[in-house]
Amino acid sequence: MTPTLDSSEALKFPILIGDIGGTNARFAILLDAFAEPKSFPIVQTADYPNIDEAIQATVLDKTSVQPKSAVLAVAGPIDGDEIDLTNCPWVVRPRVLIRDLGFEEVLVLNDFEAQALAVSALPETGRSQVGRGTVKEGASRVVVGPGTGLGVAGLVRARKMWIPVAGEGGHIDLGPRTERDRALWPHLEAIEGRISAEQILCGRGLVNLYRAICAADGTAPTHTTPAEVTEAAVNNRDAASGEAVQLFAVYLGRVAGDLALVFMARGGVYIAGGIFQRIIPILKAAEMRAAFEDKAPHTALMQDIPLFVITQPLAALAGLATFARTPRFYGLETANRRWTR
Repeated sequence: MTPTLDSSEALKFPILIGDIGGTNARFAILLDAFAEPKSFPIVQTADYPNIDEAIQATVLDKTSVQPKSAVLAVAGPIDGDEIDLTNCPWVVRPRVLIRDLGFEEVLVLNDFEAQALAVSALPETGRSQVGRGTVKEGASRVVVGPGTGLGVAGLVRARKMWIPVAGEGGHIDLGPRTERDRALWPHLEAIEGRISAEQILCGRGLVNLYRAICAADGTAPTHTTPAEVTEAAVNNRDAASGEAVQLFAVYLGRVAGDLALVFMARGGVYIAGGIFQRIIPILKAAEMRAAFEDKAPHTALMQDIPLFVITQPLAALAGLATFARTPRFYGLETANRRWTR
């Protein structure tokens, strides 16, 4: 590993870029600084024992191009030569990737750093605004994404560079505000007595919320997966599913507003992830926006901060490609995260 390199040092093309979450992994190859990424079919992480075999089978065996570099965004903390994913049994071993798959260097980022990189260059067509607010160019931004877990990252501007700030913001506390909340909270599954944002605002969290609604109302739950709850809500099959989806959006609005205050995100808060995309057709946007703004004594401040849903497909890969083309524009810390042959 080479701890002294910084993000301004150019990567060698061709570059494999990868966005690896708890459930899905997405890969593409960037031939040069001017090419569009060549994407490969989305991989289910459960279908492969490790990332090495996934890259070999779904990328390297399907192209004659041998990537010299790999830039991988992973859902988990990066600490040492063996990187465990938080919600997936894969372990990323950059030295093994270099030895066995022919890379000359491997750079590993947090998956929501990649989302933050995407937000730095997201076109107008790649986002949909929820309510009012105006983007202040050059101001801080936040991306939050419910998926297998709840990812959070900030993006700040300094010295003419965008600097992504990764963390574990999805594990902040989330508490009840309304009488309905207080009726539901005792029925939510906790972790060591704690309800974090991720306990509600992710796939399994949506099911957790649905079950709590059923328990509070004295009805038997019939759905066991996020897809079942979402499908029932979208098709108006039962009241509990519909309420679960609406409250999911309200609670996400509250957390997004908290994050906006933490980062003073006058550049906007951006919602990523497939779960939210599926419920957009039925969510009550005004209620979500009200929850986002309800931050007394700073309600007036919040009214001017925009809230967006990222609609651009494969946004994280686009963010990685943007960084790989022009690393000098990003203040990305690569110490202990960049391995070379």
